[in-house]
Amino acid sequence: MYKLLNDDLHTRQEILSEAMEMALSFLQKQDELPPGRNVASLASVPLPEVGLGALEVLRYFQTQYEHQLSNTAGPRYFGFVTGGSTPAALVGDWLVSAYDQNACGSNDSIAPQIEHQTIGFFRQLFGLDESFFGSFVTGATMSNFTGLALGRQWVGEQSGVDFSQVGMSHGPAVVYLSATPHASVLKSLSMLGAGRRSLLYVDTLPGREAVDTHALEQKLRDVKGPCVVIANAGTVNTVDFDDLQAIGQLKKQYNFWLHVDAAFGGFAACSPQYAQLVDGLNHADSLTVDAHKWLNVPYDAAMQFTTHKQLQLKVFQNSAAYLGDPAESPDFFHYTPENSRRFRALPSWFTLMAYGREGYRDIIERNCDAAHYFGEQIKSSSQFELLAPVRMNVVCFTLSSSDEGSTQGIKALLHAIRDDGRVFFTPTLYKGRPAMRAAISNWLTGRTDMDVAFAALSDVCRQLFALRVQ
Repeated sequence: MYKLLNDDLHTRQEILSEAMEMALSFLQKQDELPPGRNVASLASVPLPEVGLGALEVLRYFQTQYEHQLSNTAGPRYFGFVTGGSTPAALVGDWLVSAYDQNACGSNDSIAPQIEHQTIGFFRQLFGLDESFFGSFVTGATMSNFTGLALGRQWVGEQSGVDFSQVGMSHGPAVVYLSATPHASVLKSLSMLGAGRRSLLYVDTLPGREAVDTHALEQKLRDVKGPCVVIANAGTVNTVDFDDLQAIGQLKKQYNFWLHVDAAFGGFAACSPQYAQLVDGLNHADSLTVDAHKWLNVPYDAAMQFTTHKQLQLKVFQNSAAYLGDPAESPDFFHYTPENSRRFRALPSWFTLMAYGREGYRDIIERNCDAAHYFGEQIKSSSQFELLAPVRMNVVCFTLSSSDEGSTQGIKALLHAIRDDGRVFFTPTLYKGRPAMRAAISNWLTGRTDMDVAFAALSDVCRQLFALRVQ
């Protein structure tokens, strides 16, 4: 065995202990680490001919690079709708790498059985019927991709065409309808070969991002055939929800596949205050949920659900002889895009077992309270304008002055806020207006963090635009 490998084999405890100390040091600085940074690109360097060994590399990384990491897992990162990692989820994720299971088989390891159990936990958490089959995928994009691939297959079979065997050129063009689709939906349509232009936009309700169901019904009449409707259970700008019950009732009259993107909004089901927003979720034929958002587990942990398991087998089945007969095998590699699958269900299992339904009700309601509190601060300020009601955990706002609130003004302010180091926001566009978005999804975030965020916004705004005036 190569000497450095052999050395590391016999010093694993020391290596892992030092890595743990390094991680703890980072986590203990949550209040002081900046949630956003602007880091220069790394120069290209030659690959070492002779390695350093694990401990030396660990120390090299700590001295050279760790101080340039962003604290995206901290309580004042309000960029993407992203949580941090609960202590239980972090433990589970560490063990995923240590155990290094390929969670595809059904009885050769407990890993896939834990995945089935975790999917069952989510069915209970979201109030889904037992008819929903589910599995873990890498993220919301891949979950949307999976659901829309099933919708495409379903449309083909309505016309007697098996797209999974003969391809899309042998059947009807697939039409997709949505009011405010997430960017990952359009990306999925591109990857599926349907194309971004296969999506027909439906009007929203006045002043909302939610679909106008009357306009949707008119589109369904115009399409005159089976199609795919993509509904939102929580839009990214304003956390608006389509009326899933009303859309479900349209299925009695029109022939369409209903895909619901509930990547983070599905967690409304955890709280009695917000659960009515996901009434009708069981009308879905396919469903996207993302655990790295409001469940607060590390990245690489989304789920897809469907009530059409046999269609999923047709689309994703693997034909390799060594993997067994797909008709007899329940293995995940016959139902998901990836054959090689890390044990990505384990962090979710750990955190759901650790904190239960009550723990997640607390996180959801505390985050929503923080968002409403921050929304009131924005409304009371002459510097900012709240662009939409705060429905759950996202605050969409802009600068009051039309000059300062231009695309360039927003960009300048967000760069200055990032460099200030107290808080991080991302830009967006709402009803044609340049805007900012605060997405509050971290298990640590509370009202005191919103006080810090508002103070940072106000301070930087005054400094930046006073300089401009001078």
